[in-house]
Amino acid sequence: MRLAGRTAIVTGAGSGIGRASAVLFAKEGAFVALVDRDGAGLQETLAAIEGAKGQASVHVGDVSEADFAKDTVGDVMARRGRLDVLMVAAGFSCGGTVLTTDPADWDAVFRTNVGGTWLWSRAAVPEMQRQGGGSIITLASQLAIAGGKGNSAYIAAKGAIISLTRTMALDFATDGIRVNAIAPGAIDTPMLRRSFARHADPEPVREASRNRHAMKRFGKAEEVAEAALHLASDASSFTTGTVMVVDGGWLAA
Repeated sequence: MRLAGRTAIVTGAGSGIGRASAVLFAKEGAFVALVDRDGAGLQETLAAIEGAKGQASVHVGDVSEADFAKDTVGDVMARRGRLDVLMVAAGFSCGGTVLTTDPADWDAVFRTNVGGTWLWSRAAVPEMQRQGGGSIITLASQLAIAGGKGNSAYIAAKGAIISLTRTMALDFATDGIRVNAIAPGAIDTPMLRRSFARHADPEPVREASRNRHAMKRFGKAEEVAEAALHLASDASSFTTGTVMVVDGGWLAA
């Protein structure tokens, strides 16, 4: 197993890419601390992990709260004595241009996506430094590279995550801490379905998004999880500061 004996924290583990990654990490031998504000979703993820004979703990809270990040990392260290992998997958999208996005929604998108990445990395890095290394995996988007319409806050936040990822990779490379981003295309998750539902007529928007991919389909959360596993494991030991695109050919089309 590729993560045997290791400890991981996955934010956004209550659904979607976070859940799929947490389950895969556990199947590969890691103890996984599951983080989300959706307690019911976390229990479903925990059930999937335990059903596969894996081990996990549940931590319910808002990823944008500094004390929650600090306390959860402290709890994981008290239980396990080490932290090998941090995957910050919690995200929020509201839709809208710079003219139509409410300032409160803009702040919420940045607080969850960028703030959540910063706060959890800030809590995890000292522990990884003490043990001599670790892997941090952030979640960007193909839209941060290609651009897109009607989702200005989300796309700007994902661009900030790419920049933060590269900066952290340089700051902590000599500590043995690798920091990489994944940029998924449109992945069939609850967040994607909610984004389509914001439109008066979702079906044409859904079909246009599907057809924008060279592979003419949406991705699966499990396909992104496989990329996360690669970045979490020793298979990517010489990889840091990169953006791994998992987008069904969106950027190539």
